[in-house]
Amino acid sequence: MNNRTTISIIVLALAALAFGGCTTAPRPRSMPQSLKDMLIFPPPPDQARFIYERTLRSSADVVPDKEDDALRRALTGEGKRGEGLGKPYGVAVHRGRVFVGDTARRNVMVFDIPEQKFFVIGEEDPGQLARPLGMDVDKDGNLYVLDGTNKMVYVYDRDGRFLRNIGKPEDLNRPAGLGVSADGSRVYAVDIGGTSHDTHRIQAYDGKTGERLSEISKRGNQPGLVNLPRDVAVTADGSLYVVDSGNFRVQKFSPDGKFISAFGSIGRQGGQFSRPKEIALDKDENIYVVDAAFGNFQIFNPEGKLLLAVGRRSDRSGPANYMLPSGVAVDDDGRIYFVDQFFQKVDVYRPVTLGLDDGYTNKERRGKYN
Repeated sequence: MNNRTTISIIVLALAALAFGGCTTAPRPRSMPQSLKDMLIFPPPPDQARFIYERTLRSSADVVPDKEDDALRRALTGEGKRGEGLGKPYGVAVHRGRVFVGDTARRNVMVFDIPEQKFFVIGEEDPGQLARPLGMDVDKDGNLYVLDGTNKMVYVYDRDGRFLRNIGKPEDLNRPAGLGVSADGSRVYAVDIGGTSHDTHRIQAYDGKTGERLSEISKRGNQPGLVNLPRDVAVTADGSLYVVDSGNFRVQKFSPDGKFISAFGSIGRQGGQFSRPKEIALDKDENIYVVDAAFGNFQIFNPEGKLLLAVGRRSDRSGPANYMLPSGVAVDDDGRIYFVDQFFQKVDVYRPVTLGLDDGYTNKERRGKYN
């Protein structure tokens, strides 16, 4: 046997091992198969409600290897590479397509889990972004992005084609959060104001024409007034939940801006807030509130009763560990998408009632939902 033949046999053997590993290796720890191996919330002995499922850090987490890439990595030992998050902030999701606003990259990075593809939005005019902050989607998957530098809302279709702007720069002093009604008819942009500014308010727009319709609330600490508001979420009937961060509470307003109720207070106990940030609703209108100081998100029922807290503050990266959490979104399956700026990631959690291969993140099953 000559040297060339020997080398060929070794290469073929390594290739067989590489491709065999691709088909027979167990799933990574981020997608465990038995409940005892899963990171669950709340932990035993309480009844489990959510399971840590995966983390999105770069395009490599959704785009599969090509055969030659997998072989090269098997032979060289190099890691899988992709286009990574820089400083993620907001997140929105539509049927397994995850939109992540990145303030360092000045774009929206799109992770399509079922289609296994990745692309970016907002890098070119028209629709070029400077500092994407608050984000939301309507029922058709159109994406709405509040730009903190340009002080306007940018609207794109699901595939990233720019559609229109909403609002004018003079409408907002310090843009922060964004909420959109399911049909896209109403868009709400949060103006956080500041210690030296009294523009603590929510601007309401016609989502189709871009016309400014009204201004909701003003600075204060009484019911119906806000201090350093951060984000807003819209219910099915058009009511608003507003993160009133300077007053350490969440307030609910009617569609025409009238105060309805509030919950929360300053403190370090469950159900209290220290640095509340962004907010999301699930299909049952349970309320998810990010707290940057706690390093978690808390889940409340529509009456403001605490149901569960997920995550912890930590200086070590890992599932459910957070240093600077910001955005949160919940899809129609009940999966939760939670952003941490410091660790440059989006952690995904799914309800225990939802199988790993169920819902919009599964390409084969997604067709029945379209």
